Amino acid sequence: MIVGFYNTNLPPNLRVLKDEIEGYARGYGLDFYETIFEVVDADDLNEIAAYGGFPTRYPHWSFGMSYEELHKSYSYGLSKIYEMVINNDPCYAYLMRCNHVVDQKLVMAHVYGHCDFFKNNAYFGHTTRKMMDEIANHAARIRRYVERFGEDEVERFLDRCMSIDDLIDIHSVAIKRRDDHARFEFAPNDHEEDGDRPLKFKSKPYMDSYINPKEVKKDDEDERKRLKDARNAPSFPDRPEKDVLLFLIEHAPLKNWQRDVLSIVRDEAYYFYPQAQTKIMNEGWASFWHSTMMTQKVLHPAELIDYADHHSGTMATSGKRLNPYKLGIELLRDIEYRWDTGRFGPEWDACDDLEAKQNWKRDTGLGREKIFEVRKIHNDITFIDTFLTPEFCVQHKLFSFNYQDQTKNYVVESREFQKVKQRLLQSLTNFGKPWIYVLNGNHRNRGELLLRHEYNGVELKLSEAKDTLVNVQYIWGRPVHLETIVDDKPTVLSFDGTDHSQQLIGADNDARRNPAAKGK
Repeated sequence: MIVGFYNTNLPPNLRVLKDEIEGYARGYGLDFYETIFEVVDADDLNEIAAYGGFPTRYPHWSFGMSYEELHKSYSYGLSKIYEMVINNDPCYAYLMRCNHVVDQKLVMAHVYGHCDFFKNNAYFGHTTRKMMDEIANHAARIRRYVERFGEDEVERFLDRCMSIDDLIDIHSVAIKRRDDHARFEFAPNDHEEDGDRPLKFKSKPYMDSYINPKEVKKDDEDERKRLKDARNAPSFPDRPEKDVLLFLIEHAPLKNWQRDVLSIVRDEAYYFYPQAQTKIMNEGWASFWHSTMMTQKVLHPAELIDYADHHSGTMATSGKRLNPYKLGIELLRDIEYRWDTGRFGPEWDACDDLEAKQNWKRDTGLGREKIFEVRKIHNDITFIDTFLTPEFCVQHKLFSFNYQDQTKNYVVESREFQKVKQRLLQSLTNFGKPWIYVLNGNHRNRGELLLRHEYNGVELKLSEAKDTLVNVQYIWGRPVHLETIVDDKPTVLSFDGTDHSQQLIGADNDARRNPAAKGK
């Protein structure tokens, strides 16, 4: 590890704090793996963060670029990493050596909230709990390929793979996509359909060779067999394939080491995606518990101002961005309050008396139990969809915004609850990225790859779409096409390895029927 040149163990005073805060966390009902804290300098923490939290990860120039950005931002006082925790068993968490004691207390309490979430949330259930070892193994394999095939060759291929690492099926861990039976097991067919029988004219036996020549019969039978095979041939793939990386791994003409590298990138993408899928909930849950433990158990009176200053900075919001920490913690507090006071269920929903709702109070005391249930079964989309209320939006002054061409600026679009909720859910769906499927791996019967963008009202950025086609084509080895919507018209974007082209679907030069007209 890069932090192994000096002692990263907790000093005695922080070890005492760790044991104290861990006891409080378990007392509140949090359940987590053993947590190992390491103390590192700011520069080393920036380096670990650049590697996604894994200092043993494979080398790549993009991690160096991330490090430079973090290092300069910290040096100029623009940002500071207070904590970093890894979903692993045991959990690893890093503390910055120069932090004040109050900050170390807050970070430890925050980390235990994250560790509980990692262990118990359903969307982390499929992830390996030995990822620190897995990452090290991935790095060792890639380094061997570098030694064998050259750094430039491996890095060039790795660049392509990492640029499309989000083309995975994030729901495949919970939904069965493929049938158990093999694609090429066909039931015996004892009876031919009438249309499959050879065409033969009635004739007397002595005239048959003249009326039904053998050459014509053979040609007719061959044609009918060809058409029948075409009708019965399974599509490739059987149905649209959301996991583009898996399709490329299984069917692209890759060398063994290239297939392994692409598999490594895909495995790591599946490990990291639940963290993006639960960003609001995860940070909200950790913030909820650091706030609870600090204010009720951990803080000394003299530390209150320092804590308030740090906490308020973490929760700060502005009209330019959504703060996941703030939205998550406030929505969890709202759920706890509603279930403690009985503001849920048929009776609450049926009440249309505003004054009665404002004074509503049923001492049900179910709030803490409810938020633990929410932590277990929800992700950000279901969390927002289920628990965001009009009252919450009004209380926290939520609004939606949009870009206005006339003013060349972003303006408030609406404060209406449904519009705000719709915009929020849209930004969270697939992390705000487009859905891309594989439609055909033998497009135009030439081994070309046909992809489709699932249009949901937002068009692709053409420059980024073309870059993606270039990288997919590099891996597939033959021309790649993408069906999408451009300027409200169905369009096919194509890249053949040299030139980009673009045609309207249904036009005379439709890329699905004829070779595309090339253009830079």
